[in-house]
Amino acid sequence: MRTFGQWLASPWRRSTLAALAGALPMFAFPAPALWWCAPVALVPWILLARTAPTGRRAAYDGWWGGFGFMLAVHHWLLPSLHVFTFVIAALLGALWAPWGWLVRRCLGGEPGPRRVGVALVALPSAWLVVELVRSWEGLGGPWGMLGASQWQVAPALRLASVGGVWLLSLLLVAVNAAVAALIVVRAARLPALAALLATAAATSAAWLWAPRADVEKQVRLAVVQPGVIEGDDSGDRRFDREEQLTRALAGQDLDLIVWGESSVGFDLGARPDLARRVAALSRDTGTEILVNVDARRSDRPGIYKSSVLVGPDGLTGDRYDKMRLVPFGEYVPARSLLGWATSVGKAAGEDRRRGTEQVVMDVDGLKVGPMVCFESAFSDMSRRLTKDGADVLIAQSSTSTFQHSWAPGQHASLAALRAAETGRPMVHATLTGVSAVYGPDGTRVGSWLGTGASATRVYEVPLAYGTTPYVRFGDWPVHAALLVLAALGAAEAARTLRPRRNAPEPHAPPARTAREWPARPVR
Repeated sequence: MRTFGQWLASPWRRSTLAALAGALPMFAFPAPALWWCAPVALVPWILLARTAPTGRRAAYDGWWGGFGFMLAVHHWLLPSLHVFTFVIAALLGALWAPWGWLVRRCLGGEPGPRRVGVALVALPSAWLVVELVRSWEGLGGPWGMLGASQWQVAPALRLASVGGVWLLSLLLVAVNAAVAALIVVRAARLPALAALLATAAATSAAWLWAPRADVEKQVRLAVVQPGVIEGDDSGDRRFDREEQLTRALAGQDLDLIVWGESSVGFDLGARPDLARRVAALSRDTGTEILVNVDARRSDRPGIYKSSVLVGPDGLTGDRYDKMRLVPFGEYVPARSLLGWATSVGKAAGEDRRRGTEQVVMDVDGLKVGPMVCFESAFSDMSRRLTKDGADVLIAQSSTSTFQHSWAPGQHASLAALRAAETGRPMVHATLTGVSAVYGPDGTRVGSWLGTGASATRVYEVPLAYGTTPYVRFGDWPVHAALLVLAALGAAEAARTLRPRRNAPEPHAPPARTAREWPARPVR
């Protein structure tokens, strides 16, 4: 009977197992939202990579695990990108190849306490660098960061105000590495346990020390979600439904009404009739309305996605053009080379144009910072809006293409992290759900508007002031991770280049004397 090690000797079996192990963290994200599994979800992947027979095979384990992770977290893209989803997952999965090699380097064989200690700082740091690289907009952005799985855990949200989602990812990987060491490395169980206790103590201290948001007042904000509307005239019928829902908000004493992404499919400059209808709604409800226009501009070439503020007298002049676009969804990177993606999926037939700067809008003294859809995944954008004076962060979104998948819930959960990081409430308003609002500490305000709703909802949103450590110091966990890896690399280089002491030459045997030579026989 073959042992498990013999069965695992097949490269394809091992690669499949690595991909399955890498996919396990997906259960920590919505819709399952089993957040409690995140501290151990990487353990099988780590245990597999550490047993690789060679460093090269460990790198393959990292690559295949990264492929499984990216495919699992983004599986809802399959109906739109088809086979190209696998290509993207394979390309991005390669980022974890060095991480897999490092797992074996630190934990392979029978590591002593020193190597385990190195693993507990090196593996989280290397993981964070992977998340940093793949967070670049051109590679798909920071969707599915491991720390984002803790969006509904109050202590984790408090830590996010200290170091952002980066700090959460760092701590989760450290805990996974310590658990793996506890399982397989007998000689290092004491330092692994000490590391777990030290992590718990440090996070508890940060939780106690982090300043809490001081709530001064509340504002009343309304979200208009028209729901799924299909057909050739869906743009007109959606506008009619949004108009009907908004008119029902009259007399609610609101501070702002928010429509979702692409809520207006025509340029309001070219359609003054629509602009007048929205202005009439503003007069009826007694508040300004933030709509989102997805159309070809009349004053410049190209299609833009723009947050546009409309008041009782018409367009106020406040406008924000989306800056970070969804690869393939809103533009095709290197279209001359990858344009074929439009023939196998629902990639953008024409590239959207980009805005040039973020905007904070003044709504009767209330400062709002708009973002559009994909941009809510980028913590640096919400941080910039907060530093520019925004009282409320707003993301206008539409995940209609992925209506019956995990995507709407995952997208809505990101707003909780952005709110906690900045200490500012955040509104996530969509066309077809999930719409949600979070307070300045990241906790949910009211209930979600799910994917089956066509309705409005009014939220009493607390406003808070002050500056969180994350807004003040930025992505310091990433900088710390880079310093750790640089220090470890320098130490390894120094060890490799250090001149070795010449071993003492073996003593030559003493010369034999004449007496010691055997006498020749006399013939």
